[in-house]
Amino acid sequence: MTTRLETAAHPEGLRRVVIDPVSRVEGHGKVTLLLDDHDRVQQARLHIVEFRGFERFIEGRPYWEVPVMVQRLCGICPVSHHLAACKAIDAALGLTAPPLAKLLRRLMHHAQVMQSHALHFFHLSSPDLLFGFDAEPTRRHILAVAQAHPDIARQGVLLRRFGQRVIELTAGKRIHGTGAIPGGMNRRPEHAACAALLAEVPQMLAWAEGAVDLVRRLHESDSALYDHFGDVPAAMLSLVAPDGALDLYDGALRWRDAQGEVMLDQVPVGRYLDVIAEEVRPWTYMKFPHLRSLGTEAGWYRVGPLARVQNADRLTTPRAELRRQAFLARWSGQVVHAVLATHWARMIEMLHSLEVVADLLQRLTDDEALRSGPIAVPLPRVEPGSPDREGVGIIEAPRGTLIHHYRIGADDLITQCNLIVSTTHNNQAMNEAVRSVAAEYFDGRALTEGLLNRIEVAIRAYDPCLSCATHALGQMPLEVDLQSADGQRRDRLLRHGDGRIERVAAR
Repeated sequence: MTTRLETAAHPEGLRRVVIDPVSRVEGHGKVTLLLDDHDRVQQARLHIVEFRGFERFIEGRPYWEVPVMVQRLCGICPVSHHLAACKAIDAALGLTAPPLAKLLRRLMHHAQVMQSHALHFFHLSSPDLLFGFDAEPTRRHILAVAQAHPDIARQGVLLRRFGQRVIELTAGKRIHGTGAIPGGMNRRPEHAACAALLAEVPQMLAWAEGAVDLVRRLHESDSALYDHFGDVPAAMLSLVAPDGALDLYDGALRWRDAQGEVMLDQVPVGRYLDVIAEEVRPWTYMKFPHLRSLGTEAGWYRVGPLARVQNADRLTTPRAELRRQAFLARWSGQVVHAVLATHWARMIEMLHSLEVVADLLQRLTDDEALRSGPIAVPLPRVEPGSPDREGVGIIEAPRGTLIHHYRIGADDLITQCNLIVSTTHNNQAMNEAVRSVAAEYFDGRALTEGLLNRIEVAIRAYDPCLSCATHALGQMPLEVDLQSADGQRRDRLLRHGDGRIERVAAR
């Protein structure tokens, strides 16, 4: 992590603290804080400074290429994009995947969720939680965890490895696989491979339960910190099943407000644009989604593990549901908004996904008729001149609700693509968390590396995938400076998000 303290280009001469880059997250981002002469925080922002234009890349490509192409958005959660794209294209083409294909997709998805949660908690966040926010930066990494807590580090590595092996079973590769196709799957698992993985499940479940207990003990050891750090009230969005249970693969949309009351429920995924709008702001490449009915100021919300375990009425697996009830009881039934509680919720979800994986592997092992059944349906033929076909696929990625929306022309080429990824949904929530932590720990205090790390801890709790989340809506904002050899600015042009060009006079 590199930090800089410099004078901001601000009429009141505010100082600027820059955390650049934010470390131990996927992608590139930075944080800026504007401080007055008394070191009071006047502004705090999370900037996403890389640009990736996948929504444009996809246009003009044959629809059957898309489930493989979109995985290149990210090396951390490619399965989520792979499956969301397949679900959207299935919807556009009117395809229903066979039972075996649906089972294999769910198996792949839950393996992705559990391995991603293991990666985030053990590799990226545990150094802060085990060593403390003020620990030396040279200790805040997984190798130091392996030295000080070898059992914890080893379990994290092997839990993730197990999830990746299940992904390989279903997708052909551990990263950027090709198993899911429009209309189903292109491979079926072998009985021996399923049985070998199933034999490892008891150990994996024990370790996952231990991870939930570890986070619980951390909360109990310093409740003043864990129960309130980055506590920002927010509405919650996730998919739920028709009976209100958590469903990470399918279902309809539900929103609860910050007090826990259901605002919208069972919104069909194809109607997401009726209720969600997106806003572009000039200081970041990441959009700001919000509920249309409430507007930009009041309509933002939180997605991901902390939202999901509270938005759902129950979990469908017994071990994880038992621990979810204990989690909710910790706050006496009140809605939990403290950002560090996300780690507890994340480990509950890791356990839940493992239980689902175990059940699906058992079904594959026991049911030869299922395992040998059809895995795909034929693709439809379309007559020239037919209208565009349109489909939406929504899935609960590890970081939260993921939306893929495509239009397909009569020539089978993508004519329009819209992606709202999990981290984008959390954009305002992360900015609010940055402001909350900055106001609590920075105001009137001397700056230290440990204080700056608290900002990163708040962001890191959301497990943001910044490269996934950076897409453009309209014109891309751009700033161009012309400088002389001695470093003096001679001219500046600004292109705003609405396409306006502004020339700024030289100083």
